[in-house]
Formats: sequence, C-alpha cells, structure tokens
Amino acid sequence: MKPSADVLLTGASGFVGSAVLRALLRDGFHVRALVRRNSQYLDLAARGVQFVEGDLRESASLGPACAGCRYLFHVAADYRLALWDSASVHATNVTGTRNLMEEAMRAGIERVVYTSSVATLEPKQDGAPADETSSLPVQRAIGAYKQSKVVAEQLVVDMVREKGLPAIIVNPSTPVGPRDMRPTPTGKIIVAAATGKIPVYVETGLNVVHVDDVASGHLAALRRGRVGERYILGGENVPFSLLLAEIAMSAGRSIPKLQIPWYAAVPAALAGEARSFLTGREPLASWAGVRLARHKMFFTSGKAARELGYGARPHMEALKDAIIWFSSHGYLGVSAAEPSPGGFRAPFG
Repeated sequence: MKPSADVLLTGASGFVGSAVLRALLRDGFHVRALVRRNSQYLDLAARGVQFVEGDLRESASLGPACAGCRYLFHVAADYRLALWDSASVHATNVTGTRNLMEEAMRAGIERVVYTSSVATLEPKQDGAPADETSSLPVQRAIGAYKQSKVVAEQLVVDMVREKGLPAIIVNPSTPVGPRDMRPTPTGKIIVAAATGKIPVYVETGLNVVHVDDVASGHLAALRRGRVGERYILGGENVPFSLLLAEIAMSAGRSIPKLQIPWYAAVPAALAGEARSFLTGREPLASWAGVRLARHKMFFTSGKAARELGYGARPHMEALKDAIIWFSSHGYLGVSAAEPSPGGFRAPFG
C-alpha cells in the first residue's frame, strides 16, 4: 500500500501541471503524481514525489491513486486544436474528468482544484475583457478542445451542486514560460515567431500569463477559493501583432508586417490539418485556431485578485522566460539573451 500524501496531482508531466508540482513542493506539500505508463518524467525529478501509474480513462486505476490523499489538483488535459483525433480529446477531457471526480468523492478527498480554461468563456464582441459570468454555450464552442472543456467544466459544476463535490474551478488564460517541452500550441507560435516562420498573421488578441503565476493561482484557489466558483487566472491582454513583434525583436528577426483577414488563412489551416492527420503532429495553423482568431480572447482576473489574492507579472517577463528556455534547449538555434547579428540586443535584458 502506498503511503498517504497531501495532494494527488494529475498532469504533472505537462506544462501547467509541472509548474503546479513545483509550487506544491515549494510550499511543503507531499505530492502523489498520477502518470501514464509512457509519460516522460524529466521535469518531475523532485525528492519525495510519489508516482502512481494510471489512466484517466480507466476508473479502476484512479481509486488507488486517490486513496489517502486530502486534496486533488486535476490539471491534466488533452490540449490539441487539430480536428483529426477529437474522440481522444473528448475521452481524456470529459470521460476522464468524470471518472476522476467520482473516485475522488469515493475516497473522501476534502478539496478539489479543477483546471478548466478560458476556453469555456465567451469573449466580448467589442473586445472588452470578459469575466467569469461570460459562459460559452457548447453549441458555440469552436473545435473539439473547447467543446470538451465546456462539457467537462459543466460536469464538475453539476457534481458540486448535485453530489457535493468540493471543487473549485480555475480558468487559466494563455500560459507561457519555461519548460514548455512539448511545446503547447502557444509555445509553437512563440518558437515559429522567434525563428522567422510567421511571415503573415491574422490580427486577434490573447491574454498572456506566466505559467508560474498560474501555478500560484492554483494554490491560492485551494486555500481561499469558494467551492463551486470559478476563477480566471490570467495576465495581460495583448494584441497578437504586438506579441509577434515582441517575440521577433527578441530573436533579432524581422517583424511580420503583412496582416491578412481570417478567411485568407483557411487554406493554410486545412493543409495543416491534412498534414496532421498523416503525421499525427499538431499543426501550427489549425481550422479551429483560424476560426478562434476572429475574436479577441481578452479576459480579466479581477475576481481572482479580490478573492484569492492572485496577481500576475507583466507578460514581457513570461515571454522572456519562454524564449530564453526555448533558446537554451535548442528550439531556436540562437540565444535570445545574445545580441542579434544586426547588433540588436533582446529587450528582455
């Protein structure tokens, strides 16, 4: 029998989950990490972490993982925007969440922090920042990922109301920062912009936040969040053109100057989807991503600031840490901390 732990954490080998793991360990929690059999543990090497193999889609593996834990952080999700494997995305994000929440209740876990996403919120048509009251109807959710997160979040809300699940919901915006090994779809954009592979763009907007601030927000939700409530964990609202310019300048690249309407990017997105189907690799431009670009994904974290004491550093610091990490791990080829060939030094110092 495994020794008891303070926390069961899912998604510990992922980008956000590994940041939550480090935050938990810094705060002295004893952590048990649920990992799949073939997961990479390179970012999990930390003294005292228990590892238990399991699969969110297999309920039988989740009961033993929950046993003896006081708290649950369910961070794991299948974050892919490509169309070709939507059934797998739904199985992990919806069926897996249901399985885990049911086992958590059976195990008597005291408090759950469920990682949702701002994908479950509807952006304002006028570009103003949306808050937690702007729920997105599932019929208007674009793509399998957004649809699955809307359904999964509602599943958690229903279990809170109907079964007494002690869950708090957090909605990260667009996390960036170090250790994005996969990388995530957002990380792919950073790498592409830093290597001069985005010659044209569709103007939109993102709320950019440092991944470590998102992790701190998870712990604040555990301690101060109200059961059944959701909290946006975001940073700064940034026009996409500005984001691309900041990334390009940091790597000594030319700033993309050609803006195109969203529909002009459809052929590239469909070609990317076709390649993704053949190779199994996430495309840089996806059909869902192009359609999402029609709306500025701007949000406010005011509620989290008031109730959780949440705060986030400037988005430039998040970009700085992301680019330096990508550079030092061979994703970019040229260090973001060094002067470019033209004598420009990255604005990150």
